[in-house]
Amino acid sequence: MRYLYAVFFCMIFQVICVPKLLAQHNAAIDSSSFYTTVKTYVNPVLPGDHPDPTLLKVGNDFYYCGSTFHFNPYLPIYHSTDLVHWEVIARVLPAAKAGWVNDRPSGGIWQGAITYFYGSYWIYFSAGGQWFCKADSPAGPWSAPVQVKSNPQTGNLGYDNSIFVDDDGKPYMLIKDGQKVNRIQALGKDGQLTDTVINIDWVNAKLQYSWAEGPVMSKRNGYYYYFPAGDVSGGQYVLRGTALTADSTKWERLGEFFKPVTDPKAGFRRPNHIAAPFQLADGSWWTIGQSYEKYTGDDWSGMGRQTSLFPVLWEGDRPWGMAPTTQPIVNPQLPKSHIPWRSVKTDYFNKDTLGPWWHFLTKKASARYSLTARKGWVRLTPDTARTHLVQKETDHFYTAVTKVSLNALEPASKAGLYLTNGNQKVIARLYSGYDNGKKIVFSLDTATRSVANLAGDVVWLKLQREQHLLTAFYSADGKKWTQLGQPISAAGLDKVQPNYNSWVGTSVGLFAEGKPADFDFFICKDGLSTQPALGYSNYFGVSIADTKGGEAVTNTSALGGWFMISGVELGEVSPSAIALTVNSATKGYLEVWLDDLQSGKLLCKLPFTPTAPGKWSVLTKAIPKVGGQHDLLIKFPAGTPKATFVKSIRFLTK
Repeated sequence: MRYLYAVFFCMIFQVICVPKLLAQHNAAIDSSSFYTTVKTYVNPVLPGDHPDPTLLKVGNDFYYCGSTFHFNPYLPIYHSTDLVHWEVIARVLPAAKAGWVNDRPSGGIWQGAITYFYGSYWIYFSAGGQWFCKADSPAGPWSAPVQVKSNPQTGNLGYDNSIFVDDDGKPYMLIKDGQKVNRIQALGKDGQLTDTVINIDWVNAKLQYSWAEGPVMSKRNGYYYYFPAGDVSGGQYVLRGTALTADSTKWERLGEFFKPVTDPKAGFRRPNHIAAPFQLADGSWWTIGQSYEKYTGDDWSGMGRQTSLFPVLWEGDRPWGMAPTTQPIVNPQLPKSHIPWRSVKTDYFNKDTLGPWWHFLTKKASARYSLTARKGWVRLTPDTARTHLVQKETDHFYTAVTKVSLNALEPASKAGLYLTNGNQKVIARLYSGYDNGKKIVFSLDTATRSVANLAGDVVWLKLQREQHLLTAFYSADGKKWTQLGQPISAAGLDKVQPNYNSWVGTSVGLFAEGKPADFDFFICKDGLSTQPALGYSNYFGVSIADTKGGEAVTNTSALGGWFMISGVELGEVSPSAIALTVNSATKGYLEVWLDDLQSGKLLCKLPFTPTAPGKWSVLTKAIPKVGGQHDLLIKFPAGTPKATFVKSIRFLTK
């Protein structure tokens, strides 16, 4: 009760159902520790394009897979041990082995249902029918695809199916085809359908649940729970049955699965396509689900369907998903994974194989790169079209940097940074190119910025995103930067697109056109560039406040508080110091940590003194030798709330 009292008192959880949900899976905890240690998370835990999520728990490990659509290599497998931090460990199907898969936007591979039965891991997916691949480990290698056979009684096997494994270990496919077909059928040890189909087409015979798609199933206390989703825009429902049967009288419609949203700031308001809810050792239940991000007058739907982690509350034998909220949620009681927060990954291209976090938007592009043509660089070799190498965009604030080598002698030759929606109809490019001389060009839609390239054939490019504004820079040495005119708005890229952006979200990375180009590295969150404090991914006890000098982050409790900026790249050569832009009415010190507030590394304690309102001090402090990509945490001291404000962070070199 001490914990729940503190939650209410500090107004951290502002929705009525959250304390009930958290009470299920948390013992009494000293509430003050939440302000000094990382015991909470903020959704989404898989930011960026992660549609149609499925989740598998095997022992102490969790695995995620979902729809890939035309992104390839297909079917990335994510791993976690704490349900909050995730990393890609494999991709099931390379483009070279998927010749029959449609390569057009909105086509490709749907579903990606990961499961385990009969001693093997399986991935079931739809691509002109149902298919599966099989492995001894989620990390692979995965078998060649095998098509699932159907019959007249079962009918078309559709898409967005899932696999349910009953208490006796027997697996079943939940079949979904069109709006009105919902069926269940057992699977044999060969992965093929067996036994007699269980026809439950009555579930959506009157279109009660729009498409009733992405069905998943759980079992508890002898009840079967069937969870159909509405459609791509949202809606999640639940039915309860006393037997795995086609008899509708044995089932009860329970209605909406998620509690109503009461947090007015929530942007992920219509989650659906949940993974089958599951139970942890402490008795708590959880699920993950997708939703688009949209606020009043601020649309981020273009990033795609992002995946969040939700506690599940049981009221008797009735399950409820926690209402979406912007507030911190207590972590599942699981060991820390020591995996960074999911963010775009830095790559110095020093290995002979491509990291599994990269993808391509066409099959052709997947064969037009080399990590061996120039050691320590990646070479992109276009034919008559653009080629590229991209990742799923994960943040509203970042500074992407690359170093590109291109001798541009004709207008068709271009190479640089690339930001695009799923069907590549809306794109932003910052590149080295040629237009009546060698130029550096920044373009998005009809807006173009262009300057003479004074750097030469090897040039550093930097694209800074601050919410919907993109600002471009270039440099001859990576130290002194020249800005290419005024920022360009990316709101047209970030908003909802026709056909929901071909069902996928924004990607960011590298491109080349006209002739081969070499790239030395790719960084998405450059630590040597300014990191706005309000770009945090996780927090406790802080909020964003308007000040005379603009928006900044401040603590809301006398107990302190902290915020975390994910995936900051500190480089191959350690920075010498850190600088924080701070305003405060008091004195004290801020702590700067890498990766965690307990098991991480304390970089420094940075003292501050009182400053006048609206006057900002840039505080610097030497730091020990560090490098690589890290989550950056700033911890406020205990003391007067809303007295100290942090505006930005930046690392410095000598």
